[in-house]
Amino acid sequence: MFVCGPTVYDFSHLGHAKTYTQFDFIARYFRYAGFKLRYLQNITDIDDKIIERAHQRNINPHALSEEYERYYLEDMTTLNITSVDKYARAHDYIPQIVAQVKHLLEKGVAYKISDGYYFDTTKFSDYGKLSGRDSLNPNDSVSRVDENPEKKNSRDFCLWKFRKEDDPFWPSELGEGRPGWHIEDTAITETEFGPQYDIHGGAVDLIFPHHEAEIAQMESISGLKPLVRYWLHTGFLNIQSKKMSKSLGNFLTIREVMEKGVPPLALRYLFLLSHYRASTNFSWEALEAASNALLRLYKIVDAWRPQAGGVVDESYKAKFREKLDNDLNTPQALAVIWGLVKDSHVSPEDKLATLLDFDKVLGLGLGSPQLTH
Repeated sequence: MFVCGPTVYDFSHLGHAKTYTQFDFIARYFRYAGFKLRYLQNITDIDDKIIERAHQRNINPHALSEEYERYYLEDMTTLNITSVDKYARAHDYIPQIVAQVKHLLEKGVAYKISDGYYFDTTKFSDYGKLSGRDSLNPNDSVSRVDENPEKKNSRDFCLWKFRKEDDPFWPSELGEGRPGWHIEDTAITETEFGPQYDIHGGAVDLIFPHHEAEIAQMESISGLKPLVRYWLHTGFLNIQSKKMSKSLGNFLTIREVMEKGVPPLALRYLFLLSHYRASTNFSWEALEAASNALLRLYKIVDAWRPQAGGVVDESYKAKFREKLDNDLNTPQALAVIWGLVKDSHVSPEDKLATLLDFDKVLGLGLGSPQLTH
């Protein structure tokens, strides 16, 4: 499984928290269900946003990306996100990126203009097959749609950007420059998984154009279809029922929320209350309710902890798995947990063993007191 990771130029926000918490749960459940999973996530550590922010702070772009990658990984630890096997930094795959661009040129689906090499979307007849469209809408992630009047088509996207003054660059057979955004992911996944793999994940706003671009690039290079067997996309994170946006002034980072003194995993519990494909509405009231529910669960588990030695209740385990096997329905799985807590026919020691078993998937820290305070 490959999931699109962050562009590390700022602190991670609640949208990141939702997406990566929900994919951590998904990865945990695949393994719990007996699948052998390799989970890869990229780190975009060279990008226009990084360069712009580095210039504003008058520091080296690489130093900036290293700083915010460290903060990102700290935030993921706070949310008990432990399932990623490898974080792949874009700059570590420059030779593979260059090789992919050269393949696309050889295939006749890429072309050169004054500022770099671009993918010709008219040469890929399946462009738009994932989203069912070939143009942007207001909810798409519109960054990195590179504009140049020399482009053959408005939707064509940059593969390799020629060197600009004061920007990072790499020497290559394509000329001195740096990668476009979309090409880094296919270079990483082809290197790590080959030209086809099982699962690709990301937030819903990446479907177009980012994931369409990945499909066009890799399927053009390999001639194999499909690039990915299953696509999973997380829903939006809304703040007070409005999409989180810096322009609306409702933008919150993970750290800003944690500074309010909530239990570290209350955010995780809140996100598990929504199906991964659904939008989640964040409000301080909703977070308080999630925090109270989680603290209640901690107190219950702490009260049962001296009664260790129980066994997993197979009836409740079957119910738990039934809900998650049905499109990974975490709200119903949490309902099973509270049903177990209230069930007087199950002994406290068996309840404890069963909850700790379920927590291998949910990651709420029920067996690790250090995560709960």
